[in-house]
Amino acid sequence: MNRKRILSVALLLVCFCLSGIAKAPKYVFYFIGDGMSLNHVLGTQYFLAKQPADRLGIAPLCFTQFPYTGLAATFSGNSDVTDSAAGGTALACGVKTVNGTVGLATNQATRLTSIAELAKQQGLRVGVATSVTLNHATPASFYAHQRSRNDYYEIGVQLAQSGFNFFGGGDFEENVKADDRTAPQLYDVAEDAGYKIVRGYDKFKKSDKVILIQDKKALESTLPYAIDATDESLTLAQITTAAIEVLDNRKGFFLMVEGGKIDYASHANDAATVFHEVIDFDNAIRVAYDFYLQHPQETLIVITADHETGGLTLGNGQYALNFPALHAQKVSHVGFSRLINRMRHDTHDKVSWEQVREALRANFGFWDQITLSEKDEKALYDEYRRSIADNKKVSMAKSLYYMDEPISALAIRILDRIGMVGWPVGSHTAAYVPIFAVGNGAERFCGQMDNTDIPKRIAEVAGYGTIDK
Repeated sequence: MNRKRILSVALLLVCFCLSGIAKAPKYVFYFIGDGMSLNHVLGTQYFLAKQPADRLGIAPLCFTQFPYTGLAATFSGNSDVTDSAAGGTALACGVKTVNGTVGLATNQATRLTSIAELAKQQGLRVGVATSVTLNHATPASFYAHQRSRNDYYEIGVQLAQSGFNFFGGGDFEENVKADDRTAPQLYDVAEDAGYKIVRGYDKFKKSDKVILIQDKKALESTLPYAIDATDESLTLAQITTAAIEVLDNRKGFFLMVEGGKIDYASHANDAATVFHEVIDFDNAIRVAYDFYLQHPQETLIVITADHETGGLTLGNGQYALNFPALHAQKVSHVGFSRLINRMRHDTHDKVSWEQVREALRANFGFWDQITLSEKDEKALYDEYRRSIADNKKVSMAKSLYYMDEPISALAIRILDRIGMVGWPVGSHTAAYVPIFAVGNGAERFCGQMDNTDIPKRIAEVAGYGTIDK
């Protein structure tokens, strides 16, 4: 009897230990690099290896050193090439939908439940953060349900109705209802729902329900590109830090963080700006990783993307890369366009070639760090004559989110070609996107899978229940 009793006790101890090992993570971080493919990640590591010394090979990012990796296919419910609404819905709800739709099934009527909503139903604190606007497609996929991703006002109202504890980003897209000026501003809707709106990280204080956005003097409703940011700019890392402070509690939390401007820069085919955005995204992930190091048995971090943007290629047939050239770029396509606009204003549209040439030298390294061919120099001068000196109606260079000065777009194209980076398209592609994971349950995110599998596995590992099928 004693021997049997000893064996029984031993068996109970083994079961207890195994149950402890299998305990679900309390803290879940879900990072989405919008538009970020394998080449965006790898290209950033080549870019990092070139500064301060020009080293051969790569310098690893924080998240590329995570122990578990995988690949995800991203097709939507009606196309092999997804948009961010359908891609975000797949990553949030585990279900394919048609392009342009947020949080609804392919019939654009059946409401889907996101992993964030599941976490809230379990009594966890929930946060959604982004470097773009709070009611843009990817963050909206976690709390909203709309036939069109462009229904920004209605999506903003659903943000306030979600009851999530934290939102952080640039600002609202379309704070007012376009067809009804009597409708309250989204700021008022959010405040009526109990949210404290905080403008700027320096003004942030912990509260039960917080919306952290940038200062009113910001030039646009998204965070600035990292390459253009100043010391006063709100950053994705700061937003992530604030989110953890609001969400952290003994029961646990779920936090989604989107690096949204990787996609914006990729639509504009601006390689140096893309790489700075991936570094900025990695800085936010480092904040979560520091939290993980303090709670290694209780934390899961998963990183992926909703789709690839631009078809980024590393190399242009010369069996080489020239990424030191990309380090000569000091501003984004937007930043240089704004510089040209200021020059137009300050000179009353009498901008000289010498002024433009000096701006190109200072911001792209042309004629200084980088030797231009006669063909490239002529192309820049001809564009100056056509779009600046002649002072006629300018045909702006259009990407999905911006209208740029033509000479800015041309300078970027020249520098990218010299850097030996290629961009076959300015839109999304059907390429695989990467998955990286660390922490409790991270082994579930290895190998090839569909993007809809990722939230399903997070829900299973974290014990949120069954996500929509």
